[in-house]
Amino acid sequence: MIAQNLAKIRRRIDGVKHSQQVTLVAVGKTKSAADLQQAIDAGQRHFGENYLQEALEKIEILKNQALVWHFIGAIQSNKTKAIAQNFDWVHSVDQLKIAQRLNHQRPLGLKKLNVLLQVNIDHEATKSGVLVEDIEALVPQFEQFQHIVLRGFMCIPHPNQAEQSFKAMSNILKKYPNLDTLSMGMSADFDLAVKNGATFVRVGTDIFGQRVYS
Repeated sequence: MIAQNLAKIRRRIDGVKHSQQVTLVAVGKTKSAADLQQAIDAGQRHFGENYLQEALEKIEILKNQALVWHFIGAIQSNKTKAIAQNFDWVHSVDQLKIAQRLNHQRPLGLKKLNVLLQVNIDHEATKSGVLVEDIEALVPQFEQFQHIVLRGFMCIPHPNQAEQSFKAMSNILKKYPNLDTLSMGMSADFDLAVKNGATFVRVGTDIFGQRVYS
């Protein structure tokens, strides 16, 4: 079933008119390493995780496979070291202090950690992320870092205005020719995200089924 779901999602992505390369990030939140293995067997290589401890267990079990791990959850200061040591991408950097910690704690033997600035595109009080008006001052700050590299932006729009928000994010990225990544779109709206410039889409439920929280 997971392999069939992946094939269906890839067809949907291919069916949306777009010119950018789009990478599907399979979100394994609450799902087992065995579930992820089914996706791997179907050719999936990029995986996103929200919960650090759960993610570390799966990374260990699946460590002998050539996978790309994305941390997409909220980041607390006491979690940055393990994130810096174990992930290839971090989508949810929402303050300079977190970026500084990730840079300082990235092991020297690893490639630079790719990071995205999470943007609270709709000014929602319940969501993390930097405000649009703060982006211009923040982006140049990342040039000081040696062990992480800012690649672009991530957002989780309000469902009532997803396409409008995706277009706004696309316009923000165009202001920064050195940045190349937009992480936006989930199971409910990734078609719209791809249409409006997403390069990563983060899909969990449509691949693995409904999440079960214990």
